[in-house]
Amino acid sequence: MIQMLAAFSSLYLATLLLLVGSGLFNTYMGLRLTAQSVSELWVGGLIAVYYLGLVFGARIGHKIIIQVGHIRAYAATAAIVTITVLVLALLDNLWIWLGFRFIAGIAMVTQFMVIESWLNEQTENHQRGRVFAFYMVFSSTGTVLGQLSLTLFPTLNYEPLIFAAMCSALCLVPVALTRRLHPALQVPAPIQVKYYVARVPMSLTVLFVAGTLTGAFYGLAPVYALKQGLSNSQVAVFLAASVATGLLAQWPLGWLADRISRVGMIRVNACILFLLAVPLWGWWVFPFWALLLFSCAFGVLQFTLYPLGAAFANDNVDQERRVGLSAILYMVYGLGACVGPLLAGLLMRELEVSMYFVFVSACAAVLVAVIRPQRVTGANLSQDAPTHFVPMSDSLQSSNVVAALDPRVDVESDVSFEPVEEEVSAGNQDDDGGDGQNNAKHVDPA
Repeated sequence: MIQMLAAFSSLYLATLLLLVGSGLFNTYMGLRLTAQSVSELWVGGLIAVYYLGLVFGARIGHKIIIQVGHIRAYAATAAIVTITVLVLALLDNLWIWLGFRFIAGIAMVTQFMVIESWLNEQTENHQRGRVFAFYMVFSSTGTVLGQLSLTLFPTLNYEPLIFAAMCSALCLVPVALTRRLHPALQVPAPIQVKYYVARVPMSLTVLFVAGTLTGAFYGLAPVYALKQGLSNSQVAVFLAASVATGLLAQWPLGWLADRISRVGMIRVNACILFLLAVPLWGWWVFPFWALLLFSCAFGVLQFTLYPLGAAFANDNVDQERRVGLSAILYMVYGLGACVGPLLAGLLMRELEVSMYFVFVSACAAVLVAVIRPQRVTGANLSQDAPTHFVPMSDSLQSSNVVAALDPRVDVESDVSFEPVEEEVSAGNQDDDGGDGQNNAKHVDPA
């Protein structure tokens, strides 16, 4: 393990620094705008346009890397991210902020594509699972440390922005000085929307809802916590606790997901999430320690929806189509992350701040209504199902290149780049093919 960490230390360190700066900035932005009495809709819009940049950047980044190479692409986009942070310290125009946050999303996802391409290129097949696990740990740890670093800044002035810009600039150093060989250029897998929508509609629903929850969390949870009377430092701890527990919960829940019905786990997760949010609808005022416990519980539930949904989808797609599957899952998750902050921000502006958790309950209710074991037919179950559960980062900032790190995917034999010739029968278009377990029931579609 130590040898593996040392082998990829420069890439892991760059990942950590990237997420420290990003984690700090996203939380700082919500706190600063709320302190200036800016509408929650603006806060949600700024985080939504950032995620939109991440989604579009997955394609734009590939073109940049192909044209100028990995090192130049990484250096250029790191400089762009640094500039977008520093510009916000000089200008207070929210429309300009929107444009720069979109650009920052495109630039940052390109940086992650470079790092992930490197990890993929120079990793043996039998090591992919462990390399991916360490990558996810460093990503999530960076987000947590970024949020906690806000406690170092008692006032919401320009200093947190300078710190975030320093992290963005520092992440250049380990990549620029690495002695590792440049990875080979990669071509993005085409997004065959119709095929995957017909094959795994329930899984795509899970990923979309998970995206709405994640986007709303990073954009509006700081606003909610601040308006509950928490200090800036307490808000940072409130958010960091959720991300940290979400990370730690993935291993025990993954062990369980490999042994029982995944669709059942998703539905139970959604039921608990719905009920857990009800006390926060505005009935009572909770002290900081109670809100911290709620935050930890929400982290376990909302940040495990993505890997559960992805595992459920992999169970119902043939192995040779899973790189393309990862691309469509990424896109759907990203679109959800764009929609979530806007809807939650609108509700909070028009009604009250506790509508954030009403929104969380509404998202959970959608999953309870849609994700039902009775809809599982088992018709599309892949031969290697149940596939091994793989922990995944809560953040959208990593690109769909990460599919190559997934031990379920054999990149060399994947045919996602080829046209889909087979037609999905009409009888299977309403359901996912199976629940990820070998004892999947065969029932008529609902």
